[in-house]
Amino acid sequence: MRGTVPMSMTRRTLLASALGAAATAAAPVLTAATTSRRPNILFILADDMGWGDPAVYGSAKIKTPNIDRLAAQGMRFTQGYAGAPVCGPSRCTLMTGLHGGHARVRDNFALAAGKVGHKGKEEIRRASLLPEDRTVADYLRQAGYRTGLMGKWHLDGYDPEATPNRHGFEEFKGWLTQREETQGYWPAKRMRNEEEIDILENSGGRQGRYDTVMITEDSIDFITRHKDEPFFLYTAFDSPHSPYTAPDFGPYADEKGWSDDEKTYASMIWWMDKGIGQILDTLKRLHLDENTIIFFASDNGPRSEPTPAQTRVIDFFDSNGNLTGYKRDMYEGGIRDPLIVRWTGQIKAGSISQMPVYFPDFLPTALDLAGAPSEPTDGISIRPYLLSGRTGEDRFLYWEFYEPVYRQAGRLGKWKAVRLKKGAKLELYDLSVDPWESKNIAAQHPDIVARMDEEMKKAHRESPEYPDNPPNNGAKAPE
Repeated sequence: MRGTVPMSMTRRTLLASALGAAATAAAPVLTAATTSRRPNILFILADDMGWGDPAVYGSAKIKTPNIDRLAAQGMRFTQGYAGAPVCGPSRCTLMTGLHGGHARVRDNFALAAGKVGHKGKEEIRRASLLPEDRTVADYLRQAGYRTGLMGKWHLDGYDPEATPNRHGFEEFKGWLTQREETQGYWPAKRMRNEEEIDILENSGGRQGRYDTVMITEDSIDFITRHKDEPFFLYTAFDSPHSPYTAPDFGPYADEKGWSDDEKTYASMIWWMDKGIGQILDTLKRLHLDENTIIFFASDNGPRSEPTPAQTRVIDFFDSNGNLTGYKRDMYEGGIRDPLIVRWTGQIKAGSISQMPVYFPDFLPTALDLAGAPSEPTDGISIRPYLLSGRTGEDRFLYWEFYEPVYRQAGRLGKWKAVRLKKGAKLELYDLSVDPWESKNIAAQHPDIVARMDEEMKKAHRESPEYPDNPPNNGAKAPE
């Protein structure tokens, strides 16, 4: 809720202050003497998991022992951000290093260009990556890494040419937007590269193999087969995106006063966390701990659809950590992310960073880690900050989004600006004292507002898929 700061925020504020009060001491610097080869890179992504869902970020109800283990053994960011407040554009920024003002996919639909298809009976125009769009997998594969994606891609739209295998991933097991029969937690079919295979355990409506378990198993298989060569693995879980379904209620079966939806939501996270633990155990068993850097994040804020039922679940768990907003919102609750990075022996265990970072930073960071040539992106390599515990200088971070209308957000140091529709006045918040964005102070700081407005103008560039004056083609236009 917006306005008065909730009393329950006190616990989270104290926790964050206690853990993140100062930058950590310097960690060892990577040299040829400390590692025999370039590090493996593993990015684990949750889907619609809120900033406040992991226990290490303050959840009092949801158990995440393995996500917590990553934080205890690595660096936890208190001000990490996704690339957008919904799935497709956020993943596009992660893969391409371009923020929403430059990326190909800026929403889960397109205003023009792209391709038209169907989601059930609904006709939708979607953007997708084009052949000229390069991903982190393209660059790392060119640099000699084995590359794999297990799980959710969401950058194909309705274009059969926009599959992971055509954008740098040698191996892909999961589902595609354009193949409805491969989607869901109990799919009867699944993609293996560009071929559909049958999941017999789920045929005829049966629920024999859970998607989260399959993603875990496929990730472990990829790691095992490529243990002797540098690899980049993108493990993209669907959990806890709706619909709420799990093999069982896990450790929450006997919780009193919890609804079945609440038990299921928590269990979905528990099953994902269990899979993360199995992946971590595999790395340890194969003696890859010290040569694998692991990133964990969520693709946006919580609550897959803005329904009363889902809102009750998310509010019950305080999934946005008392921040304002949910998925689809430009406020902190829609884009602030649980972000953790672990690199045993390189990043100081249990360290905390208050440095603002976001998804466009991953591609330049990965190339830096791999010793690959840098590429022009909207992000920066955070490798030096991971290893030293220092924070970087203030820089402008940018987001834009089109649902239900054109919106923008920007951050510069402690300042956060939000524009709720095209042509609207900017709202301004000082996140250092008001992370809940409860008090718009734009009137008190016209100089900051003018600077943020100018930065937003420079950051936005129209594209064929998102023109400033879209044609009347039935697509939702920015207002």
